[in-house]
Amino acid sequence: MLRPRIMPCLLLKDGSLVKTVKFDNPSYVGDAVNAIKIFNGKEVDELVLIDISKKDIPFDVIRKITRECFMPLCYGGSVRTIEDMKKLFQLGIEKIIVNSILFENPQIIKEAIKLFGSQSIVASVDVKKNFWGKHKIYRHCDKKTVDLSPIEYVRTLEHLGVGEILLYSVDKDGTWEGMDIDLIKEICKNTHLPVISCGGVGNTKDIQESIINGSSGVALGSLCVYSKKNMGVLIRFPKQNEIEKIIRNYENM
Repeated sequence: MLRPRIMPCLLLKDGSLVKTVKFDNPSYVGDAVNAIKIFNGKEVDELVLIDISKKDIPFDVIRKITRECFMPLCYGGSVRTIEDMKKLFQLGIEKIIVNSILFENPQIIKEAIKLFGSQSIVASVDVKKNFWGKHKIYRHCDKKTVDLSPIEYVRTLEHLGVGEILLYSVDKDGTWEGMDIDLIKEICKNTHLPVISCGGVGNTKDIQESIINGSSGVALGSLCVYSKKNMGVLIRFPKQNEIEKIIRNYENM
């Protein structure tokens, strides 16, 4: 039994740290490098960093971040070529999150897996409910749902050879209302890949529920950058004793 992982998920836009609600209306949170320095002191095992600017990869910003980051760093955002991936790995990124390229040019992912190994490639699976309440794949690049079920899509990604899934609920993002447990169950029961779930965490009980229902890990957004819902910015992370309690409860099931 692998130990579940709990990690911050930080969003970048134009070099600054932001937070969205349902993948929209990014609000300024602060300086990314300063946030990284704070997380260094909070016993964080790893960190997810996603640039949502829809521009070229901000290599200069990433260089500043990796110089200060003392934990494994997983980066996503505008990764389009093998050369992009090489530069990111050279800067110290441990894993690369891919999304749009999975639709546009999956052959590059096959090449990347051959070069860097499947453990280095994380597929971001963004999911949003349609008008009838059915889970559908969401394309962040053009803000549209695709007529494809998450299970079908994840099975395609398995065949492609990716090493991990970042399962992101668009409807739950930034809401503090709890995670989409039905979605988590649906995906985790139908894949052998590790699934990192993200979107909706409002407290440690939400983290535990996600892990109990199959998540290999949970990525925390708002909970790590705000003191409370609709309150001020505060860079924080669950205390180590809280995390250990979550893991003990999971292991004792």
